[in-house]
Parts: sequence; C-alpha cells; structure tokens
Amino acid sequence: MPVPAIIFPADPLNPRRPDPHFAWEARLLRELGGEHHLVDHDALLAGRAEEAVRQVPQDSGPLWYRGWMLPCARYAEFAAALTTRGGNLLTSPPGYAAAHELPGWYGVFEGATPASAWIPSDGPVAPGPQELAAAAARLGGRGPAIVKDYVKSRKHEWHEACFVPELADLAAVGRVVERFVELQGESLAGGVVLRRYEEFEGADGGANGAGAPGAAVTPGAPGAPGGDAQGTGGRAVEARVWWLDGRPILVGPHPDAPHQTVDPDLTEVRALVRMLGCRFVTTDLASRADGSGWRVVEVGDGQVSELPHGIDPSGLLSSLIAA
Repeated sequence: MPVPAIIFPADPLNPRRPDPHFAWEARLLRELGGEHHLVDHDALLAGRAEEAVRQVPQDSGPLWYRGWMLPCARYAEFAAALTTRGGNLLTSPPGYAAAHELPGWYGVFEGATPASAWIPSDGPVAPGPQELAAAAARLGGRGPAIVKDYVKSRKHEWHEACFVPELADLAAVGRVVERFVELQGESLAGGVVLRRYEEFEGADGGANGAGAPGAAVTPGAPGAPGGDAQGTGGRAVEARVWWLDGRPILVGPHPDAPHQTVDPDLTEVRALVRMLGCRFVTTDLASRADGSGWRVVEVGDGQVSELPHGIDPSGLLSSLIAA
C-alpha cells in the first residue's frame, strides 16, 4: 500500500519551504523516512483551492494535513482539489467537521463533557434575547457558563467575552455574547455556544474553572491555541491526547501549559473516541476538582491541533505515515 505523505502550509515568504511554525515537524518527518508536500494556506482561505495545491504532485495518493485550521467549507474545497490531482485526504470533509466543530462531536461525548447549547449563525451577528434565553434554559437557566463559537473561545478576554457568572442574568449573557461576536468578527465559526462552567483541579492543587477550548492551530499565535480549563484562579491541569483509529498515540500536556505532568484516565474516553468514528482526533481532558474523574473539555481534528513545546511527536508522525 502507498505510504501517506503529510501536507504542511508553505512559508508565505518562501513558498518552497514549510511555514516556520511547522518546519520542525517537517524536518522530523524527513528523518523518519516520510515525505511532505506544501499548500498555500492563504489561497485556501481565499477560496482558491486549485491554486493552493499546485505544489502537491499529481497522483500523490493518501495524504494527511498538519497545519493551520480551516473552516469546514474550505477544508471540503481543499479535499476536492486534491482529489482532482489524484490525492486523497485520509480525513474526509465530514470527518473533519465532526471533530472540528462542537455540534459534530457533542452528541457522542454528552455526559462526559460540560453541558452545551448552541445557536447557529450565518455570520458575525449576535443572537437575539429570545434565542439566548432558550439556549440558557436548555442548560437549566441558572449557574455560570462560558461563551464560545463552534471551534474557539476568547479565553484571554475572560470576563469581557467569555465567562458568564449567572445564566439567569440574561442582560449579562447578552453583553458577553455581543462582545464575543464583535471580537470574533468574520472568524466566527458556526454560531454561538453556551457551555456549562465546571470546576477542575488546578495546577496548584486548588480548583479552577473549565470552559470549552478551541483545539485548532490559529495563524499568528504559536502556542496560544487551546483550552479554557481556567478561571480567575489560574490554569487547570489539562492533558491533550492524540488518537489514530481509536488508539491513543500521544499523551501529553496542553499546549498552554507544556511543562505540566499529566496522567489522564482514558477508560471512558477511549470508547467515545471509537464511537465518534473519526480517524485522527485529539481530546483535551481535565480532572474534576471534586475528584470524580476526568472530563472531556474539548475534541479537535488532529490535523489542526497544536503540539505542546518540548514534546516528542516521533511516535505520532510515525503512526500517521504507517496508517
């Protein structure tokens, strides 16, 4: 069987080389005997998929992508352009959407992840009061929550555009949501999500709040993507687990806290990942402050999930090119 190659974003200043953020992965891949190709990420985002994949050889066969996140529609165009050239992304567009956007994976992980309600949107327009009231009611109508879209939150604007202290205060919910939508702008993915706030074990042994992270790799913010398993008290202990065909192939800390030591219990999540049925995914896990076990804070597509600094991804890359 053909050995899969991996596609990385090209350096915008030198299109013949990988983007500097992914250059170390490309070097390691070559050392492992793998092959990589390059794609113009800016052209993909602009809807010029055929132009974007011109550096990918004809009849390239099976392919993985490791790069910046793409909206689901752009990923589908990417896959179609590669198919035209005889290439085959091993994560299908439906599989990408299922892992990348919360509504795609939530039904499988419901009960193992903070309760969530979402409001679809066709653009960066905040939901109205009635829609927000209905979403809050689906979460019980009381208690704290966080705001995000289908992919990401704005955890660094925690009080301004992320955390809602009390769902019953619908005016406050509206203010946080409006600010979140304003800051996301055209980057708003899918719609607005209200997600129940939970207390997780903190790195200092105390309790820290949990939200709903965005697992995607975001251009211009190396190391910044990741969880909202945090609150005013600081960072929660959070693990990122990489899965290929239902098997954990890399377990490490979250990219936002790469020096933490983590040892998550994968007993429950293993069965859920297999049920989801996506080939290459990540799960971000955090331990409940009350000692009741590990919770799924986020699911992501493994192709666009950030690796923490200092981790050795040799096993991950070897598994991908052996898949």
